[in-house]
Amino acid sequence: MDTMEKITSLAKRRGFIYQGSEIYGGMSGFWDYGPLGVELKNNIKREWWKSMVYDRQDVVGLDAAIIMNPKVWEASGHVEAFTDPLVECKKCHHRFRADKVEDGKCPDCGGSLTEPKKFNLLTEVYVGTTEEGKKKAYLRGEITQGVFVNFRNVVDSTRVKIPFGIAQIGKAFRNEITAGNLTFRSREFEQMELEYFVEPNEKEAEKTFEFWKEARMNWYVSLGMSKENLRFRDHEEKEKAHYARKATDIEYKAPFGWSEFEGIHHRGDYDLSNHNLSYKDEEAGKEYTPWVIETSEGIDRSVLFFLLDAYQEDKDRVILKLDPRLAPFKVAVFPLLANKEDLVREAKRVYNLLRGKFYVAWDARGNIGKRYFAQDEIGTPWCVTVDFQTLDDESVTVRDRDTAKQDRVPIDKLSDYFQNKLGV
Repeated sequence: MDTMEKITSLAKRRGFIYQGSEIYGGMSGFWDYGPLGVELKNNIKREWWKSMVYDRQDVVGLDAAIIMNPKVWEASGHVEAFTDPLVECKKCHHRFRADKVEDGKCPDCGGSLTEPKKFNLLTEVYVGTTEEGKKKAYLRGEITQGVFVNFRNVVDSTRVKIPFGIAQIGKAFRNEITAGNLTFRSREFEQMELEYFVEPNEKEAEKTFEFWKEARMNWYVSLGMSKENLRFRDHEEKEKAHYARKATDIEYKAPFGWSEFEGIHHRGDYDLSNHNLSYKDEEAGKEYTPWVIETSEGIDRSVLFFLLDAYQEDKDRVILKLDPRLAPFKVAVFPLLANKEDLVREAKRVYNLLRGKFYVAWDARGNIGKRYFAQDEIGTPWCVTVDFQTLDDESVTVRDRDTAKQDRVPIDKLSDYFQNKLGV
């Protein structure tokens, strides 16, 4: 079993990621996040928002609508340019991206293929209360345009001044031709993006581009992702998006090859010009169309790569060495023996003491060794065991996930102990 198969199995077995609509056979490219998956995903989003908004003075947040006036997508160029060339197998009728097929043969059955045809990635929806009155719109193919159409609103309501950024987290949808590799290529996905506005100046734009490129790479490393598994890749001219003057991907060395999960883009004035928007600098007495440097991260891909990067095996033990800030549960609490009422009672007291401050797991099943293994497998950084010594001196055993080292900590010092470990 390769690593992807192991992660896929672990993700379902332990409640990280499920196939969407599974009881009805599922639906390709759609995924549901289970109890642990939603915690991991939310923790990644929380760390991103802290880094991009709360820790800075020049970035504000936004949450734009998923469905917008179709004219937005016409102006942005997505209706015309958001397409992939597809080929179709004449035998099995499966479709594939033309640039992913070799030797002119169907990857599934070996049949011959049609000539490439354009296929729009935007997902159509119809809005209205009657069949006759319904109008065609689109589920957004990217969250970016919601920032641009609100550019003037943000400037007028917050009095931000260039250079400044607008951050956003939200769902997007694409008619992906070949969904696969768990959540890597999905038809419904979530993005975290920053649009950073600068004066139309080549030197300033290049400086900002390089700053955000390095800042984004460092963010992943700071959350425990191995630097050896990360790299930058500059886009060649032929592969740049229709809006990009310059583009660099952050890629992860996945089991299926180096794969992009964040892009840093120099969008120039493409978007604001197409929406007929400008910025008036009252102090300098001039008006201009700002340039945009963008960072765009796919959260679902980040979840997958954080899981892959954290996955380790130690003989018969599986360990998810997630950074404690990202781990679904921060602490697990259990009694040494589940059939000793005084131990269970005291363990419940410790559990209730901690869960007001951290997301805490309770486990009284099986023996202590199996409980440790179960928590290691889902990435819980610390396990607290209430034993017979606890009844005498009100101290507990705290076991570290990564080292298996055990410390003795007084119950009344536990909250401070974990807050120091988490850097809270």
